[in-house]
Amino acid sequence: MGKRDDLIAQYAADLKEKCGMEPDMDLLTKVTIGCGPAIYDADASTVAASQPSELETVKNNFLIRKLALEDGPQLMEAIDNVIETYGRSERNKYRAVVYYMLVKHFGKEAIYG
Repeated sequence: MGKRDDLIAQYAADLKEKCGMEPDMDLLTKVTIGCGPAIYDADASTVAASQPSELETVKNNFLIRKLALEDGPQLMEAIDNVIETYGRSERNKYRAVVYYMLVKHFGKEAIYG
């Protein structure tokens, strides 16, 4: 298996063990590929949930640009819910896992179809 496959397996394990959800492996793979080279960078591969600027970046670059959602308080509420599900104390919140949960939350799987 390649490095990306190893990472996808790790993300799937996080979804099962830390988030209590059974991952859709096809969607998880597509979301991971959509993250591009960021998944290989130690800093970029995780979401710093305690930094408001990082959460704004997730909102603007992923939810608004990628998923084409309208800006509004519901976006930050969704990000907050995802961070809560992942576990606030969880040190490594992988970007691909956070994005996957946001795609599921907003029912935007078709974007990755």
